[in-house]
Amino acid sequence: MTDQTDNSSGAPPDASGIRLRKPTVDDGVAIWKLIADCPPLDQNSVFCNLLQCAHFAGTCIVAERDGGPVGWISGYLPPAEPETLFIWQVAVHESGRGCGLAGRMLRGLMARPECRDVRLMKTTITPDNKGSFALFRSFASHFDAPFDESEGFDSEAHFKGLHDSERLITIGPIPDSRRERDASRSVA
Repeated sequence: MTDQTDNSSGAPPDASGIRLRKPTVDDGVAIWKLIADCPPLDQNSVFCNLLQCAHFAGTCIVAERDGGPVGWISGYLPPAEPETLFIWQVAVHESGRGCGLAGRMLRGLMARPECRDVRLMKTTITPDNKGSFALFRSFASHFDAPFDESEGFDSEAHFKGLHDSERLITIGPIPDSRRERDASRSVA
C-alpha cells in the first residue's frame, strides 16, 4: 500500500477509502470535533485547530474518508530547530484504527517538501500511552533511526498537577536515503 499524500483535495483514496492531504482553514471545526471523539486526547480550542490548519498546513495532515476526517496529525518546525519536526498531536478516529493510518500519516508528512530539511522528529508522550510509544518506535524502526526517551514536562513542576507528565521522544537523525524512497512512493 502506498501513501496517498497531496497538496490539494484531489488525491485518490487508498484501498480503504482513505485519502491523506494538507488541511485547509475549512477543516478547523471538523478537526476539533475529531479530537473530541478521540479521548483521552487534550482538546484545544477550535481557534487553535483553525490556526494549525491555516498556518501549519505544510506540517499537519488530514486523513479523510467519505468527505470527513478520520485522522489528524498536527506538527510544526520549531523556529530554533528548523531541522526538527515536532509532532503536537496524533488523532485517529476509532473507524480509522487498525490499518496503520497513524504511521502512514507520519511518513506522509516526512515526504512533504516542507520537511525536506527535517532530520529529527520530536514529540511528547505520557508514560502510560503504550499506543503512542508503539507508533513512534515503529516510525523510528521504519527509518532505521535512533529512538531516544528523556525527561520532558513534569506533572508537578510544569503542569502544577493539572496534567500527567510527558516524556520527550527524539527520533533521528533520519537517513536521507529512506526519506527519498518514501517520497518517491507518495503523491506530492
